[in-house]
Amino acid sequence: MRLASSRPLTRSYWLQSLEENLQPTLPLEGEYNADVAIVGGGFVGLWTALTLKERDPDINVVVLEQDICGGGASGRNGGFVMSWWPKIGSLLSFCTKEQALFLAHAAECAIGELGEFCEQHQIDAHYACKGWFWTATTPAHIDSWNSTLAMCARLGVELFIRVSQEEVARATGSDVHLAGVYERSNATVQPGALVRGMRDVALKAGIRIFEQTPVTTIDPGKSVRLTSIKGHVNATSVVLASNAWAALVPELSKLIVPVNSSIVITEPISEKLKKMGWTGQESITDSQLMVDYYRTTRDGRIAFGKGTGALAYNSQINSTFSEHAQSIELTEADFRRTYPELASTQLTNAWSGPIDRTYDSLPVFGTLSGSQNIHYGIGWSGNGVGPSRLGGRILASLALGSLDEWSTCPLVGRNCKTFSPEPFRYLGGTLVRNAVIRKERAEMSGIRPSAIDRMLAGLAPAGLEDKA
Repeated sequence: MRLASSRPLTRSYWLQSLEENLQPTLPLEGEYNADVAIVGGGFVGLWTALTLKERDPDINVVVLEQDICGGGASGRNGGFVMSWWPKIGSLLSFCTKEQALFLAHAAECAIGELGEFCEQHQIDAHYACKGWFWTATTPAHIDSWNSTLAMCARLGVELFIRVSQEEVARATGSDVHLAGVYERSNATVQPGALVRGMRDVALKAGIRIFEQTPVTTIDPGKSVRLTSIKGHVNATSVVLASNAWAALVPELSKLIVPVNSSIVITEPISEKLKKMGWTGQESITDSQLMVDYYRTTRDGRIAFGKGTGALAYNSQINSTFSEHAQSIELTEADFRRTYPELASTQLTNAWSGPIDRTYDSLPVFGTLSGSQNIHYGIGWSGNGVGPSRLGGRILASLALGSLDEWSTCPLVGRNCKTFSPEPFRYLGGTLVRNAVIRKERAEMSGIRPSAIDRMLAGLAPAGLEDKA
């Protein structure tokens, strides 16, 4: 089984701002034995490692990361710490009511747990629990949230608060926002600082982390052998926590498709933000399928992202997932549309990153066929900062062979709609993506999209929220 792929070419603003503290650990050299080997040093891999150590302080855990911890998706996202309540309909499609409530409540609790973790370990990850506005920025998207709110109401859960056009425009600093709902439990972090803080906690706990150590092959067996450039690890159990790179494993490639998302960062504009009234630190999304997501930063910048959805042929992680010019242009265009009064504001940083998208935008866990000790957790679909805490618990239970509420939860071994093989995946995915772009541009302009674009866009996987 081969895993190595090209690495991202540029660092995100989040990691660049920590540059003086980004010295990697030494890469793996020679032979090393472990109880559990984890491939991937992002949020999922580190939470798994930390959970294993919590449950068994004597366990020998090693993390193998091809770049630096956080160099992949974990250090390149928008820093939104969200729950799974917007996905309650998707959860109910394969869970019982009790199971769906368990997972949704657990994901909500993980947001507060993250803040407590940062406080306990004195990690300055800029954690701010200020809530989330889910908005409509065109008349076609007003009330996109109604089915989710109705589903929550049937479950006896009241989380979302409807806000008027005046309220949402005032809170977001832009009258482009026509309507919205507010959910108070969501938070934001500086994701680069969080993942590097987690790395430090893991090292202090005795977890061995080898950065700049791409895993080139995995040989299954009672003792799994992982090969890197200059060394090997022999492990009783293996966890694949490699996000979009998991698409290089044939069995997993049908479950996920790597797509990109892009972010632009402004120069510091604290005084302008005060004049706009955007001072509450809430996170904001619109209701496009290629969602816009944005928030302010501690140093008075705007981080504005867009799920731009570009693919690479054969799921190769190439420059599409680091410096994709068209995606960055789409993102800047939406930023300028949302905040036209900031036309003269300069952008200081821009990058793209990978998302391991499943059809319903919820993760899937399991064990590779023909193996009892190679486990995976993939498909975070752009919402992994908070739920990865649960992923760590699920994967730790799988690696330890524990029969508990995590290893038996419905996310494990679930039947997912699969993606087509190449070349249909790339050609079809690009066709659908272009239709989505045309459809949403038309809606933003107040024009009814063509029937063919509406039809093709309907074939796209679900986004951050359930489809209306």
